[in-house]
Amino acid sequence: MITTLSRVFKYGMNDFKRNGWLSTAAIAIVFLSLVGFGGLIIFNSLANLVLNDVQDKIDISVYFKVDAPEDSILSLQNSLESMKEVKQVDYVSRDQALAQFKSQHQGDQTVSQAINDLGSNPLSASLNIKATQLSDYSAIASYLAGDQFKDIIDKVSYDQNQTAINRLKSIQHTVEKGGLLLLIIISLITALIIFNTIRLTIYSNRDELGIMRLVGAPNFFIRGPYLLVGILYGLIGSILSTIVISVVVYYLSPYSKIFVSSVNGWSYYLSHLPIFLIFQIAFGVALGVASSYIAVRKYLKI
Repeated sequence: MITTLSRVFKYGMNDFKRNGWLSTAAIAIVFLSLVGFGGLIIFNSLANLVLNDVQDKIDISVYFKVDAPEDSILSLQNSLESMKEVKQVDYVSRDQALAQFKSQHQGDQTVSQAINDLGSNPLSASLNIKATQLSDYSAIASYLAGDQFKDIIDKVSYDQNQTAINRLKSIQHTVEKGGLLLLIIISLITALIIFNTIRLTIYSNRDELGIMRLVGAPNFFIRGPYLLVGILYGLIGSILSTIVISVVVYYLSPYSKIFVSSVNGWSYYLSHLPIFLIFQIAFGVALGVASSYIAVRKYLKI
């Protein structure tokens, strides 16, 4: 077995070197395809970061009636926190609301004078609710619309935020579907190029392969070198594409703060580089092996 594998490796390397221009062309196509694949992964990651950043700024505010008992408000807060759809609930008391209002309008003498003239706190307590997923806001709003809360709740801001939530959900779904479609297109193009390259290599070696078949060489011995060539195409293309993408990300990372101010693009990329490289190699090698295998099986059936 070791001898067979060593010979398969030797013949595969010989074919790879002997068909230098075909190998170079195939690697170039795999390289370009994997640059597109890697760019797609980075774009989707950046898009998800932007969406998550925007999602963290969206919430539902529940405003209570001025005479609503604080115990009832805290009980509602506890019940919301026990829901799987709810990520976080922040309670703002009437005193806190008044302090925040005064702080925001401390330079407006008219507003300050009006508050002082009232002699009492006109603001109500509220709960600011963040959902686990965008799709969870409708369930939370339905829960808050229950009859058991109508005596204490004055207004829920879901209707005002619903348009923004639905638009964000639509963008998220578009990014996911668009990324999947581009991935399928890139995979098909790359597989087709590798398939045809292997077919050309097989055609150029048809006499040699015919002799091998006549002397009883097993299918694995014939297929092995071409499968190895497919692996080399994917491996070399993935490594080269990762190098180029890393250089591009390094120089473009300062501009990532335009989209997500809290994220350093280069540091984020480096922290995910091992996983990214694994995906690149796995994708490239899988396409190379699959295309080579299909091409060789088709040839052996002739």
